[in-house]
Amino acid sequence: MADNESEDFRRFLQTRRAEVAQAYVQGDAEPLRGMATAHDPASFLGPGGTVLQGAMRVSEAHGEGAKSFGTGGSTRLEVLHHCASEGLAFWTGYQHATVVLHGKPAPVAMQLRITEVFRREDGE
Repeated sequence: MADNESEDFRRFLQTRRAEVAQAYVQGDAEPLRGMATAHDPASFLGPGGTVLQGAMRVSEAHGEGAKSFGTGGSTRLEVLHHCASEGLAFWTGYQHATVVLHGKPAPVAMQLRITEVFRREDGE
């Protein structure tokens, strides 16, 4: 494992990935769509048990999912493990969030188990 790649990925998780998660729980999927691949293969195993394959379907699901959230939510990523090497990286942990759901009178607490795999595309 290349230590500098793993350290760069750790910083990415603490900054950009955390910012993308915060935007999502505010109802804004565009930062997530901008970070996700536009090329296959891509897959998404949703919190409701759905399994989607294909970059376009995953992007559409991100957009639809964000529509559930209103402004006022907050989130925090708890990274249990992460690693990056030679253009591939992963992290696994939890997303702790308090979200404002359209149609609900009070904020809702959520905790999701997350595993994400990243590949370097176009230098990013």
